[in-house]
Amino acid sequence: MSGTPAEIPTRREYVKGSGALVGGGLLAGCTSDGSNASAGEFKNGTTADADSYSVTMAPMGTVEFEDVPKSVFTIFPQYADMAVALGHGDAVNSVYVPEMSGKTMNTYYDRLEGVSFEWKGLPDPLKNGLNRELFYKLDSDVHLVDPAYISTQNGWSQSDIEDIQNNIGPWFGNFYSGTHDKPPEGYRDGYRYYGLWEMFEKIAEIFQEQERARALTEIHANVLSTIEENLPPKNERPTAVRVTYNDGSFYTYHLNKPGYWLADTRPLDATDAFAEQDWANLWGTVDFETMLDADPDVILHLWGISPGYHLDEIRKKIESQPAGRQLSAIQNNRFYAAGMRYQGPIMNLFQLEMTAKQLYPEQFGEWPGYVTGESYPEIPADERLFDRRKLADVIGGTF
Repeated sequence: MSGTPAEIPTRREYVKGSGALVGGGLLAGCTSDGSNASAGEFKNGTTADADSYSVTMAPMGTVEFEDVPKSVFTIFPQYADMAVALGHGDAVNSVYVPEMSGKTMNTYYDRLEGVSFEWKGLPDPLKNGLNRELFYKLDSDVHLVDPAYISTQNGWSQSDIEDIQNNIGPWFGNFYSGTHDKPPEGYRDGYRYYGLWEMFEKIAEIFQEQERARALTEIHANVLSTIEENLPPKNERPTAVRVTYNDGSFYTYHLNKPGYWLADTRPLDATDAFAEQDWANLWGTVDFETMLDADPDVILHLWGISPGYHLDEIRKKIESQPAGRQLSAIQNNRFYAAGMRYQGPIMNLFQLEMTAKQLYPEQFGEWPGYVTGESYPEIPADERLFDRRKLADVIGGTF
């Protein structure tokens, strides 16, 4: 099967700027009969010395590090965002579709003085399928990737996974916490799901940046408290749906299910317009008539902040259909650009703020809208859910 998760647009679709979504199952049926990889106490094939430290997370178990990684392999941008948040963004040596991931990250970072992600020149690990040669070429100190996910990729055996681990650097990631979907068979024993900020704390241990992570976690906790204290009663909350629109169909996603893919919508607890739908692949596909039957008050369009997704053009396509013109979210101008589900801590803070304003403008202030290709919009200081200066200071290490 393809190594590209269905939630991310394919490279071809991204380059076309079509806003298309990959069809098919998300890793559906892709399992490995191999045993669970164990990072053990090895780095580059040698036993760790007395100055080493260890970090424990499923499915890897306990992983030993000789020192703080200086080169870090990532695929999905949540790990790159974590590295930036911890002051180690320059260690990242790869990321999925760098122009898309990097520009999306910098859309938020533009509002944080001194914070940026240098994505130009980074290779895309999934450009031509996950190639083992790239791992040897980059010679990374750590691979922030779930070995369970790697086991689902074409051409990868358990021995390949172990070779990378033993000869280059350990694996350290947890992909299925994003969805709470079942991991491949060979990894199900002992697999555990973590929240986004739990995973962030684990990555902070790798970089030995626990103090910085605690300061960032405090900012996040304050955002959650502000949200919880100001949410309207349940019967006054709007119905909403998160979608990606393409060629007459809406790929629809839940708002309040488990998993860090929903870390920017679940705390806001809006009424999911499709809450009763149990989609086998974690999302559904609905036509205009079905969407109109549900008629959500708010439509959040995934990837609306990312380059290649022009929300005004997408809206025009929806409005060109009779049923589309009748949608309440279209008529009431509540069709919004949403963020990226592969979000790290910095992205999550901005996306929580953005979504709070889109769902509850009376409580959190009006969302000013997003202009394709520009920075995250400027928000009046008294309507921000977190202090930009404080966040930038923590990321920069001056706190």
